[in-house]
Amino acid sequence: MTDDAAITTAGLTKHYPGVAALTDLAIDVPAGSIYGFLGPNGAGKSTTIKILAGLTRPTRGSAAVAGIPIQAGAAYRREVGYLAQEPRFYDWMTGRETLRFVSSLYPPERRATENGVLTTLARVGLGDAADRRTADYSGGMRQRLGIAQALIGRPSVLLLDEPVSSLDPIGRREVLELMAELKGETTVFYSTHILEDVQRVSDHVAILDRGRLVRAQPTADLLASFDQDQLRVVIGGAVDGTAVGLASLAGVLGVELAERDGDIRNFVVRVQPDAAGAVQAAITAFAAERQLTVIENHVVRLGLEDAFLRLVTPKEHAA
Repeated sequence: MTDDAAITTAGLTKHYPGVAALTDLAIDVPAGSIYGFLGPNGAGKSTTIKILAGLTRPTRGSAAVAGIPIQAGAAYRREVGYLAQEPRFYDWMTGRETLRFVSSLYPPERRATENGVLTTLARVGLGDAADRRTADYSGGMRQRLGIAQALIGRPSVLLLDEPVSSLDPIGRREVLELMAELKGETTVFYSTHILEDVQRVSDHVAILDRGRLVRAQPTADLLASFDQDQLRVVIGGAVDGTAVGLASLAGVLGVELAERDGDIRNFVVRVQPDAAGAVQAAITAFAAERQLTVIENHVVRLGLEDAFLRLVTPKEHAA
């Protein structure tokens, strides 16, 4: 565990009879960060969050929040705010009454005042619905109330399982903006399948595949690690042998024709690690020798979705 870690796990494992849901997860989540937790369906994301929320026991391994081990029970749970993937509430309570009730479960020093309850509801966009019964809340409103109840005890860490899954585009944007506002105030650890959102708001990311950690690092570093292995090359005056010629250059792993318009060819060129600059120069020389026109010759900047798809095992291969 590092000194600035809000969450740390070591060898965290959860196995059921015949199912290895999670195996040897080891991560350090920086305090005050927004940490995206990704993986295909069944990768172990919800299992991890339930362990961290204290709702299920690991088969082995350890976890701690704010330096407090999960075995500490109530002291540990006070540091955690949790939103389930499908939050449930007492339908006869109003939003205000729900937060009052959740707040009452905390020690006196953590309980919210009436003003604190209303402020939290307003913060998640439910100020005008404070006195409506939760039975009358839409799915999106219930999701926002779930975030409010996770916040009400001023936890060190927010654990959010698919926090925007049932929201419309406007509600989704509002929740993402709220998560961004919370950066530095608390640590937000959340799972999602919307990779665009992760790239937009998360400064760190971890990717699971079939219960095992594939990669965990700052989002910018993860994306940068893929920036130097693929080039977009557009050549004018190209002939049928141009792709073969490009593929023969030193440092080139493969060439794919992405688009063709007359004698203008758009190629995707995969290169060896750290060879992008040399390959770009070789392509320029290759074209000059053959009197071809280089229209584009640049490194492809991959988004998080592309990086994710490269790191996880496709279902047909896993099978």
